[in-house]
Amino acid sequence: MIETRQLTKRYGSLIAANEITLSLAPGDVFGFIGPNGSGKTTTMRMIATLLQPDYGEAYVCGQSIYTNPTEIRRLVGYMPDFFGVYDDMTVIEYLEFFAAAYRINGPGRRKVCEEKLELVDMAFKRDAMVNQLSRGQTQRIGLARTLLHDPQVLLLDEPASGLDPRARIEIRNLLRRLGQMKKTVIVSSHILPELADVCTRVGMIEKGILIVDGDVDEVMKKARQQQLLHVRVKENLAGAAEIVAAHPMVDKVTDSLQKGTLDVTLKPGVDDYSFLPSLLIENGFQLTLFREEEVNLETAFLALTKGLVQ
Repeated sequence: MIETRQLTKRYGSLIAANEITLSLAPGDVFGFIGPNGSGKTTTMRMIATLLQPDYGEAYVCGQSIYTNPTEIRRLVGYMPDFFGVYDDMTVIEYLEFFAAAYRINGPGRRKVCEEKLELVDMAFKRDAMVNQLSRGQTQRIGLARTLLHDPQVLLLDEPASGLDPRARIEIRNLLRRLGQMKKTVIVSSHILPELADVCTRVGMIEKGILIVDGDVDEVMKKARQQQLLHVRVKENLAGAAEIVAAHPMVDKVTDSLQKGTLDVTLKPGVDDYSFLPSLLIENGFQLTLFREEEVNLETAFLALTKGLVQ
């Protein structure tokens, strides 16, 4: 659905996007992660045919950005981080204005606008003035506008930026629904928790270079160099630490007397930790806690990137 090959954009000596290569299928929700200025917006604008690359190629639904930009604009819905609204329009008038720009004419135009309002849960604001909406409501109206022509590909640049927690949850729910509708979605963000439970794939970009690209589980696995386990026993924490530390598969053990737990780091390459509870129980310890440290997008990003900016 989206394919880029060594997509590159330079501004003088600055390489904003450096040989970006991607391949996304229908239904993929791709989290494009990176700090501000890392090249996310530049890449998305090139895919949307709003910016000419200096090098490389991109295809959207099999159409080249060079030979069929008009057709790609019919297939793509692009939502920038910030967009203007008109002071003297209601929500439904605003959507109908853009629907007309997409050449959606006749009696069906109002129906399309109403459907998109329902999709983004904003039908109750159809007659409100656009400039009186909250930031979260404005973002949802912007998404409805982006969906008017039923695009197969959605490029959403920081859609949850500046939103309160409830509005961010609503945007995440919308992204899930779009993936279920088999839309291909690229959603950029520098706020990692908002993408963690939405995306099927993630890419991490730093200083214009796509350094990580893969399924969420693959990225998490790549970030995890060693297994970290949290263990708590009913009594004699120091004795448990001594026994665990002596095991050949254990790299190190640190104890937190304040929490009453042991942090057990296994040696590199050791993924099976079933031996550990057996070891403690066989030595007379009663386990009250045993869990694996989870790797999330935030810890994965810190583990896989270097903190470089343009």
